[in-house]
Amino acid sequence: MPGTLPDGEPVPAAGTLPEDARAGLGQRPFGLYVHVPFCSTRCGYCDFNTYTAAELGTGPATVSPGSYPDLAIAELRFARQVLADADVRVSTVFFGGGTPTLLPPSALGRILRAIGTEFGLAPGAEVTTEANPESVDAASLRELRSQGVTRISFGMQSAVPGVLAVLDRVHRPGRPAQCAAWARAAGFEHVSLDLIYGTPGESAADWQRSLDAAVAAGPDHVSAYALTVETGTRLAARVRRGELAAPDDDVLADRYVAADETLSAAGYRWYEISNWAAGAAARCAHNRLYWTDGDWWGIGPGAHSHVGGTRWWNVRHPSGYAGRIAAGVSPGQAREVLTEDERQLERVMLLIRLAEGCPVGVLGPAGRANAESVVADGLAEPGALADGRIVLTRRGRLLADAVTRKLTEPC
Repeated sequence: MPGTLPDGEPVPAAGTLPEDARAGLGQRPFGLYVHVPFCSTRCGYCDFNTYTAAELGTGPATVSPGSYPDLAIAELRFARQVLADADVRVSTVFFGGGTPTLLPPSALGRILRAIGTEFGLAPGAEVTTEANPESVDAASLRELRSQGVTRISFGMQSAVPGVLAVLDRVHRPGRPAQCAAWARAAGFEHVSLDLIYGTPGESAADWQRSLDAAVAAGPDHVSAYALTVETGTRLAARVRRGELAAPDDDVLADRYVAADETLSAAGYRWYEISNWAAGAAARCAHNRLYWTDGDWWGIGPGAHSHVGGTRWWNVRHPSGYAGRIAAGVSPGQAREVLTEDERQLERVMLLIRLAEGCPVGVLGPAGRANAESVVADGLAEPGALADGRIVLTRRGRLLADAVTRKLTEPC
């Protein structure tokens, strides 16, 4: 939920979708993202749409963790009205934030039951929640599992105290591993750890220490993301003042290679540029829905949605969101109706990030003509091209944006 949004066009008060967007509803995978916009503290690198208690203040219009589940459920009912009689059984649910686990497990369970009532959950539906390691314990994880959450993703970021301090992360370095053990004992089918590399001052040894700690914790999924210095964050201000150095592209590339080597040696396989899983069942189905042009509805302040080439985003502030929900109108701030060319560009950009690659048939004439040069440059696997797909090599993953430009350039 980044801080900068396009202007877009107005969203109809009734949330009505274009007929082209409604075509095929139910034939594509359908997911629900539920944004929980609360954090106990604000990390210095984060520009997500989240709020601490101090930032929200007090008063009759203040949205709190206690009042939020009713708002989310109200938007679920609104979504059901917009989609009318379309059979969109929910295959994935993702509670993100913010810190979803600042809500009690029973509140997430209430929202999940409302999803089941309004839409129905597909058999074997994946239900993920993100969690700050300090916001859960063994008992709360058992309760989360009993409420129907099947997958949990802990924000580990680093195992090194000094790196965590630069990021303004408050959890203790060993806490994510303890949480992973508690989650497995609670019966979670899938446990993920998220890492960040390229923090100012992080050494190669620091990053290796974090990778080794993540592997030792025994998750079946690991995500590793390069640090981005986002405008308006405390981290950006420190970089601007010269207190910290900006991440270096060559260092970030070295960190990525170390991640891929370490995780591959431990039995994980990359399935998306920034994600590794211990097997096909451990891959995040919800994120895969994003990458493969599925449909999803985003619930909550600032949440993004996409249905059949129309995407929209909700108003950002919880009080504004609550006001629209109370009025019975769409909380959408604005929307974009993508052209076929725009959808084509996004398909290539996202599919190229996946281990199964992008079918050559998805490319335009110029992209197909450039496919062999991408292989010749060592950016894509020659064997996969012979089978009609562009699959990135490790070097290609490091240069994925450049590959995308080459495969989507006009004739």
